[in-house]
Amino acid sequence: MNKDQLYTDLKKQILTLVLEPGVSLDEQSLSEQYSISRTPLREVFRKLAGEGYLDIVNNRGASVSSMNHKVLRDFFVTAPMLYAAIGRLAAENARPEQIEAMKVAQQQFKRASDNADAGEMVFWNDQFHSLMGDMADNPYLAPSYNRLLIDHARISQTFYRPRNKDMNTRVNTAVHHHDQMIEAIEKGNSTQMVDLIVEHWELSHELMDYFVRPDPLPITELASQS
Repeated sequence: MNKDQLYTDLKKQILTLVLEPGVSLDEQSLSEQYSISRTPLREVFRKLAGEGYLDIVNNRGASVSSMNHKVLRDFFVTAPMLYAAIGRLAAENARPEQIEAMKVAQQQFKRASDNADAGEMVFWNDQFHSLMGDMADNPYLAPSYNRLLIDHARISQTFYRPRNKDMNTRVNTAVHHHDQMIEAIEKGNSTQMVDLIVEHWELSHELMDYFVRPDPLPITELASQS
C-alpha cells in the first residue's frame, strides 16, 4: 500500500470512530501494516493534522483530534451559521459536474441507509456535505467548514445507529433533505437551500444527548435486572 491508501484509511477510521478521539497512533505498527517508511508516514500525519483529523505534539507523536466539552460546545454554536452560509453559496456557485458527483454520493448514502450500514452512512453523508463545501468555493469558509464536518461525522455515529422507529424516521428525513438540497442547488435557489439547511441541522442538534451519554444508561441496566 502507498501513502494515499494510508491517508484514505486513517481518514475513514477517524470519521467512523474506529480510531476514537484522543487515541495515539502507533507509527511502527502503521509502518508495518502499510509497508511504508516513517518519512511518508509522517507526511500523511502532517496532512491529516493540517485538515483537523490529527493533533501532533513534539516528542509525543500524533493522536486523533479530541472531542472534549469545549470542542462540542464550539461545534454546536458555530455549525448552524457556517452550514447556512455554505448552503447559500453552494446554490449560487455549483457547477454541473459537482452536482453529478453529489448525486452519486446521495445514491451511495441511500444504499447504506437501506442496508442499515452506519459506517457507510457516515462516510457518504460526509462526502455529500464535503461536496457542498466545494460548490461554495470560498477560501475563507472552507477550512472551518471542513473541520466542522469531521466532528459532525463523529457525532453522527449515534444518529445512524439503529434504535427505534423514531430514529429510523429521522434517518429517512435526512435522506429526503439531501434530495431536496440537490433540487435546490440545481435550481440555484439559495433561499430554499438555507431553509433546508436549518431543518437538516435540527435533526443533528436534537440528538446531542445520544452522543454524550452511555447507552444503555447504567441505571437502565440495573432496573432491567431487578
